Amino acid sequence: MADFGVAIVVVVWLHLCFCFCFCFCLNHEGDLLLDAKAGLEDPSHTLSDWDAATDAIACSWTGVTCSGDTVTAVDLTNLGLTGPFPAALCRLPNLAFLSLSFNYINSSLSDSALAPCAVLTHLDLSQNLLVGRLPDALAALPYLTYLDLSGNNFSGPIPPSFGRFPRIQALSLVANLLTDNIPAFLGHLTTLRQLNLSYNPFAAGRIPPALGDLASLEVLWLAGCGLVGKIPPSLGLLSNLTDLDLSGNALSGCIPATFANLSSAVQIELYNNSLRGSIPLGFGKLRSLVRFDASMNKLDGPLPDDIFDGPRLESAHIYSNRLSGGIPAGIARSTSLVEVRLFANRLSGSLPPDLGTNSPLTLLDLSDNLLTGSIPASICDGGALEQLLLMNNMFSSSLPDGLCRCQKLARVRLSNNRLSGEVPAGFWGLPHLWLLELRGNSFSGGISPLIARGANLSDILIDDNQFTGSIPSEMGSLSKLYEFSASNNRLSGPLPSSLRNLRELGKLDLHHNLISGELPRDIHSWSKLSELNLADNALAGCIPPELGELPVLNYLDLSRNLLSGEIPIQLQNLKLNEFNLSNNRLSGALPPLFAREAYRNSFLGNPELCKDSSGLCPVPHGRSYSHSFIWSLRCVFVSAALIFLVGIAWFSWRYRIYMKENLPSDESKWTLTSFHKLRFSEHEILNCLDEDNVIGIGGSGKVYKAILSNGQIAAVKKLWGSSYKDQSTDDSFEAEVATLGKIRHKNVVKLWCCCSHRDCKLLVYEYMPNGSLGGLLHGSKGGMLGWPTRYKIAVDAAEGLSYLHHYCVPPIVHRDVKSSNILLDGEYRAKIADFGVAKVTEMVEKGPKSMSGIAGSCGYIAPEYAYTLRVNETSDVYSFGVVILELVTGKLPIDPELGEKDLVKWVSSMVSHKGMEHVIDPKLNLCHKEEISKVLSVGLLCTSSLPTNRPSMKKVVKMLREVNAERKQGETAVLLLERCS
Repeated sequence: MADFGVAIVVVVWLHLCFCFCFCFCLNHEGDLLLDAKAGLEDPSHTLSDWDAATDAIACSWTGVTCSGDTVTAVDLTNLGLTGPFPAALCRLPNLAFLSLSFNYINSSLSDSALAPCAVLTHLDLSQNLLVGRLPDALAALPYLTYLDLSGNNFSGPIPPSFGRFPRIQALSLVANLLTDNIPAFLGHLTTLRQLNLSYNPFAAGRIPPALGDLASLEVLWLAGCGLVGKIPPSLGLLSNLTDLDLSGNALSGCIPATFANLSSAVQIELYNNSLRGSIPLGFGKLRSLVRFDASMNKLDGPLPDDIFDGPRLESAHIYSNRLSGGIPAGIARSTSLVEVRLFANRLSGSLPPDLGTNSPLTLLDLSDNLLTGSIPASICDGGALEQLLLMNNMFSSSLPDGLCRCQKLARVRLSNNRLSGEVPAGFWGLPHLWLLELRGNSFSGGISPLIARGANLSDILIDDNQFTGSIPSEMGSLSKLYEFSASNNRLSGPLPSSLRNLRELGKLDLHHNLISGELPRDIHSWSKLSELNLADNALAGCIPPELGELPVLNYLDLSRNLLSGEIPIQLQNLKLNEFNLSNNRLSGALPPLFAREAYRNSFLGNPELCKDSSGLCPVPHGRSYSHSFIWSLRCVFVSAALIFLVGIAWFSWRYRIYMKENLPSDESKWTLTSFHKLRFSEHEILNCLDEDNVIGIGGSGKVYKAILSNGQIAAVKKLWGSSYKDQSTDDSFEAEVATLGKIRHKNVVKLWCCCSHRDCKLLVYEYMPNGSLGGLLHGSKGGMLGWPTRYKIAVDAAEGLSYLHHYCVPPIVHRDVKSSNILLDGEYRAKIADFGVAKVTEMVEKGPKSMSGIAGSCGYIAPEYAYTLRVNETSDVYSFGVVILELVTGKLPIDPELGEKDLVKWVSSMVSHKGMEHVIDPKLNLCHKEEISKVLSVGLLCTSSLPTNRPSMKKVVKMLREVNAERKQGETAVLLLERCS
């Protein structure tokens, strides 16, 4: 019994000791966690449960994981925490996992702070604000296998100690400020499986051949590392490599033949280098290859015939190269081929006849080549094709009936080929098709009534063909139709009355056909119609007054028809950029707004129209020269002579007044510097600088619309300035403007010429009839911009800005990217305007040595400008990101609806807490939700708070172009293709 009692005492004593130990351990580790919290700011209160009152259950705190009785992991990812690195966490005795990624940790890392992390195996400090040198203490952590420091501001070289990690498997230093070269001693890390050094400003250097010794390496990312010279053949020894990215460098020479030994390769990216030669024939052995991108190089020679023989090849991205020769027959033998992108090359010959037979193709893009022959009948045999893009080639013959089996087809672009014959009836009504582009071919036959099945059709573009027959009434059931362009065909019959049911219709262009009958009435549902072009047909009857009630119509052309009756006075309600009712049979008086010289060309060739309007509407040529006609002609000449004399007197009077009020008073001559072939003089420009012609006032000056005698329209910017008269200022101004005048790009507004007179500077640009993106998007006509148009505007503007950054010598930094500086032409093509004008304006105002004015506009200014006062390409990228957010949300950068937040902060907050769908403009059709979300992601990447995390504009263009093409490729492929931004 005594022994039993002793045993009970011992058990109780041990239990009490265990409880004491347990409480002491948890209390001690809880104190360390509270010490770490004390050094951080937690604006979102996500660590509110880290409280001393509950320290006995620290294992239940946010982000804390325990094993048994001790803390082993702390994960505080993306909690908005601010402050220095919490060194107290490293004193947790059993901490093996620590992640503070996507916060605002803003200190340097000291060796003393990291040394206590003795058992740490996983450390993720990516996407923070850490600065200074990489600490040597990291390499001394004996169990560390995973280290991610990407997306910070670490500087200096990679220290030699980083060649001595004992167990490291994943090392990521992406997007920092590291300098010097990529060191060869990294080849000593034989345990490495992932090495990610992309997007650092390393000095120009070669790829160390020693990296070929990393036998266990699976991922090697060296994109944007300033690499030069040849790719070392030793990289071909990496037999376990699945992902190789050497893009965005200046590598030269050929692709090493040893790359054929990369038997595990899933993704190889070599784009944007200066590689030459052909793709090694042995690439056909790479049976696991999912993605191959060698675009934007100078490769020559045809693709090897066996490159696509690998049974697991899922996509091949080989675009923007100079590849030539035919498309290899081996492409058709791949059983897993999903995407083929070979656009913008010099490929020739015909497509393999069995292409699509053996593989589940989802995307085929061979645009902008020299391909001939017919489209293979088997192209849809896999049943998965979603995008067929073959425009700008020389394909001939007719469309195969097999295309009717493409039930998943969403985008078809076959424009500018030599295709002919009738379009198969079932092809018109594919259920998922939203873009059908057949422009510039020789198709014949009619539009099938089966088009009613195409419930998702948004854009039907069939101009410049030989289509015949009437427009089927079934088109009125296409509830999502935005654009129907069928000009320059042979369509006949009346316009079906069912077209008035098209509530989403934004553009209807049927000019130069044989359409007859009357214009439809009761068209109030066309509330989004901005362009109506029915010119050169056989339409009769009256112009319906309902046209004047369409809220966003700004392009109306009904010329060269048989329309009669009076011009409805309701048309005065329209804000028209293009207006033409010429060559009809209209009669009566002109509405008062149109009885002006500016509208003369809108009514030519209507003999019975406005007879009492002093010849404002002359009759057409070709009548017989009767006596009355000759007498009338004499009267016209006499009247014209009188008008001419009066006009000269009036002009002289107005010119003197203008010179006194607006232009320099001395007699010095104006200097005109032209950058394009001009058909006007500076005097014509000066005569248009009237307040009635002002179309805009901005931070750099006042803009006038100048209608010139030759019919051209120009936009004239009169820069704000003072009487600063320093010769060096004039020289600098002229040099800067001369640089701007050399710009030649389809997405950059042309600077025609410059007129200067000491303290008065005029820049003359091409005129953009649809105004600015900002004015359109945030004005009353914002609803007319559907997502396809907004997406096109984003791509166009990105290409223009990319040209300024990457292809101009020297590069041009815009300094004031915003939606009001993105202008739209008559086809809604976007062009960058006011490029470099912010800098020029400062020269005019303050002289060349004073460039301290604020660069940018409120809401678009990158955050680093507040402390650096420097503007560079990354600042432009940030501003462009704000424009993308405008396009997606429809909101202003600074909007009262957003409260105290700007657009960037509001979108980031909403996306984090509620998801992307809560920021999308409600005017947009959510059938494009997936694509909109991807573009929004690009915008958020561009507006990263860290300049080093923002992509270049060249990369932005690439990402935007790929938005339509991205598709899920299976869980394994997604994991392997997932990338750090």
